[in-house]
Amino acid sequence: MAEPTGAEPVRVVVADDHPVYREGLAALLASVPGLVVVGTAADGLAAVELAREEQPDVVVMDVQMPGLDGIEATRRVTSESPSVGVVVLTMSEDDGTVFSAVRAGARGYLLKGADQEEVVRAITTVAAGGAVFGAALARRIADFFTAGPAGPATAFPQLTAREREVLDLVAAGRSNAQIAAALYLSPKTVRNNVSNVLTKLQVADRAEAIVRARDAGLGR
Repeated sequence: MAEPTGAEPVRVVVADDHPVYREGLAALLASVPGLVVVGTAADGLAAVELAREEQPDVVVMDVQMPGLDGIEATRRVTSESPSVGVVVLTMSEDDGTVFSAVRAGARGYLLKGADQEEVVRAITTVAAGGAVFGAALARRIADFFTAGPAGPATAFPQLTAREREVLDLVAAGRSNAQIAAALYLSPKTVRNNVSNVLTKLQVADRAEAIVRARDAGLGR
């Protein structure tokens, strides 16, 4: 099984409205070396509050929850705490849910049938600044977004507003340190945003992202 590396444990919050599934997943994750569960939430509002208080590395977020659903909770968590990564865990495989989760800022999307190794790998990857959507979901996301019109105003609709700001500065030739200073962000948050951009644009490196962004009119 893939296990986290490094001295600092990965701090995780589990949000799911089904007590048996929530507590079972929390216990499973707590048994993995290098992971520590710092809290559980039964609804979206509690998940947002817990993320705000604990500032975990990753929130594992169910989509269907009472009061505030997982998509809106994800949007609030990533807006309030950009350094917190969200892995959406759901029964739903429909495009609308997938794309809503991506737009809300989720960096991982797993179906509830995923095995322990997949869940742990997704959590550790997202905690390290990466993104995990699975090959089939990533392909559908790419197909959906590449079908739309391009241009400065409409290019890269899969990016959040913050990610577009970061990409614009990357395309202008700014370093991560310069971007952090310009947007009043921490270096870790900038690294996470750049990583998200590379993943969502399906590009291999920063140079390829710059070419794509400039072709779309960014970075000027």
